[in-house]
Amino acid sequence: MRYNVVLATIVFMAAGFCAKAADITGKWVADVPGRNGTTQMTFEFKVDGKKLTGTVGGLAAAGGGRRGGAPADPSAPTDRQITDGKVDGAKVSFTVKIDRGGQTMVTSYKGTFTNDQMKLKQTREGRNGDMTTDIVATRSAD
Repeated sequence: MRYNVVLATIVFMAAGFCAKAADITGKWVADVPGRNGTTQMTFEFKVDGKKLTGTVGGLAAAGGGRRGGAPADPSAPTDRQITDGKVDGAKVSFTVKIDRGGQTMVTSYKGTFTNDQMKLKQTREGRNGDMTTDIVATRSAD
């Protein structure tokens, strides 16, 4: 009888640790190198079962660019909504869509996470094919 109680306690504790490890809800921060220096990106995640929602901040604002158009307002918010977000164990995937002059640009993110670190591969559509960037984000204390 005592053996069964100890075994049940261990199983419940292990299940609790697994559930905790799978929760990425909250704010994550990454410094991402680019053409014009390093940009700080923020990820605000909310998990409901296997569904992932939230925002990605620090992305370039719409407008401007080499082909003219009005320059982007630097004070404009750059948070973008996450779509198609999924969490499966320690794997995460989601997309972000940005409308630029009537064209929708899609950036996808796929990766893995532990309690305090997330490794993502960001893939953006480009004129000469897809461009990928490796991103390492850490859980923010905020």
